Amino acid sequence: MAQEAFEEIVETFEFLDDWEDRYRHVIDMGKGMDPLDDALKVPALKVDGCASQVWLHTKTEDGLLTFDGDSDAMIVRGLIAVLKGLYSGLELAEVGKVDALAELGRLGLNEHLSAQRSNGVRAMVERIRQVAAAA
Repeated sequence: MAQEAFEEIVETFEFLDDWEDRYRHVIDMGKGMDPLDDALKVPALKVDGCASQVWLHTKTEDGLLTFDGDSDAMIVRGLIAVLKGLYSGLELAEVGKVDALAELGRLGLNEHLSAQRSNGVRAMVERIRQVAAAA
């Protein structure tokens, strides 16, 4: 069910041999994202439940979900980029059907993120699902 962009991330992760390389790749993905406009870094877009500061600016148009995001932590910016690969461009009705934990498990993220980071990822996924369900 994963988006083509997420499948490309999975393929890259399969090519990278150790977790340190994968971790660096996630950080590089975050560095490659455009920063979120400071005007969008408002309390309404801030994701609660994350140890770092995280903002998600979700948009729904023509039945599709897209979003941008930002964080003050480099690894979290990378995790936002991974979630963009998983969700951005999906039909709204499909968003809730994605088993994000299973998909992220394909990257080995479950075993390598701290409990706080894992909670933050779950909070971001929940925000994305809520926006799609409310649209």
